[in-house]
Parts: sequence; C-alpha cells; structure tokens
Amino acid sequence: MAGALALGGAALATTPASASSPTAPRSAPRPGTAGEALRELAAGNLRWRTYRERHPDETPTVRQSLTTSQHPFAVVLGCIDSRVPPELVFDQGLGDLMTVRSAGEVLDEAVLGSIAYGVLELDIPLVMVLGHQSCGAVKAAVQADLTGERLPAHIQYLADRISPNIDRTKDGDARVDATIDANIRAVRARLAAEPDLAAKIAAGELAVVGARYELTTQRVHRIT
Repeated sequence: MAGALALGGAALATTPASASSPTAPRSAPRPGTAGEALRELAAGNLRWRTYRERHPDETPTVRQSLTTSQHPFAVVLGCIDSRVPPELVFDQGLGDLMTVRSAGEVLDEAVLGSIAYGVLELDIPLVMVLGHQSCGAVKAAVQADLTGERLPAHIQYLADRISPNIDRTKDGDARVDATIDANIRAVRARLAAEPDLAAKIAAGELAVVGARYELTTQRVHRIT
C-alpha cells in the first residue's frame, strides 16, 4: 500500500507504518525541512487510511511541554468540511500542525495573516493547501455560476472567490471535480506569490504545495 507524495512529484512518498500503541510519542526528530514534513504527513496519512493510527504527541509530558512553546512542522490550509480534519487524516497530535480552515480554502486577510504567522514567526517550512473530494463550497460556486443565482449572505463571498477557478471545459460532476483541483492550484499559486512567502521559497526555507484528500479512499495526494 505504498502511497504517492514527494516534494517534486505527483504524490506523497510513504514508508510502511509499524504497529504502535495509542498515544505513542514521536519516534523521530520533528521535521525541520519541507521534504521531511511531507514525508511525515505521508506516513501519517498511510497510518490513517490503514487504521493503524498512533495518535502521537498526546501524552501528559507533551501536553505539559506545550504550555511554554510550540514548534509545529507544517501549516495546513484546509476546508471547514467536518470529514477532513487535518490532524486526523495525517495522524498528528498536539503541537504538530498549525491548521487554518475556510470553506473551499478561500483566502482572505485573516487566512493570509494566519499562514504568514506560522511561516514568518514560527519558521514552519511547509504550507499545504488541502482540498478534498466532493467539496460543498466548490459545488455551490459551480451551481451558482451555472444558474446565475445569488447565494445567501456571506456564502456568495466564497463563491465569488472560487468562481474564477471554475473549469468550464467539463460538465456536471466532472466540472465540480476539476474545479476542486483548479481551486487548489490557484490558492497554492496565490500563496507562493505572496512576497514574504516567495522570499522564503527562493531561499530554500519554505515549500508551498497543493494536495487533495479523497473521501472514498482516505488518501492524500499531490495536486501539481
């Protein structure tokens, strides 16, 4: 069940998960580079989808240590969807991930500031934009684009930001599915172009990647 995800490839490279007791401590040093962070996320996702979760970094010792500092190794910008909590799908624990969630991974100043805080203040080496199969926010944006109907209240704000990424070369469910990928790419590109983040990327201190979670298989794979 080897997976797919390497920093320069189309998916996350994984290694077989070993059986371990619940709430096991982290067995390896905390990832310090984007490549190491990707490998840790891939290994965690493999544990998740094979029902071999270790639930790391939840022990009393870890909880106490986190009262004075934190050193997360990745920022994950994900959707608000209740089926895709990053800490679970990557089998990570307290202090491991800095998660930012908005419907359809939509960016605004609060989201951008939250991501920038993780990178610039905490020196996190990896930002992952994590979209997912059957995204309701993307589906709503696609349907509104087809019908011209205005969505309620602030939901229209989300649709307005997703709509430039709609893949109109496809129809029906295929359009929604393709737009999910296109939206991930667009958000990733926008983040990578932010001047402060771009400087970190140019210096080799940061990677910004796109990925997608499949509800049917629980697998995370790269979107390039």
